[in-house]
Amino acid sequence: QVQLVESGGGLVQPGGSLRLSCVASETLFSGYSMGWYRQYPGKQRDFVARSSRDGTAAYAGDVKRRFTISRDDARNTLYLEMNDLMPEDTAVYYCNSIPAGDSWGQGTQVTVSS
Repeated sequence: QVQLVESGGGLVQPGGSLRLSCVASETLFSGYSMGWYRQYPGKQRDFVARSSRDGTAAYAGDVKRRFTISRDDARNTLYLEMNDLMPEDTAVYYCNSIPAGDSWGQGTQVTVSS
């Protein structure tokens, strides 16, 4: 059974930082590249960042140089360090494999507002 549990979201002012965490089931985490996605109200989920099994990272253009993805294979945990947050980063953030499976966690809300 796939497990994806995201946490770490919250309300932050523009320019602030947050660190998201995602605990995933071992079978998913060990077998796939993992990524972060975000969803705006009424929109589909968009790719944010990817961490391959060898640790190689890739980012969507609008978060590059602001967000950093990392993974702890011993803890089956994926992280997203988000710096210099902007109001347009406000969304629900999810983690999943890449390509994404059918099962999703509850996500974690990130709100950037003054």
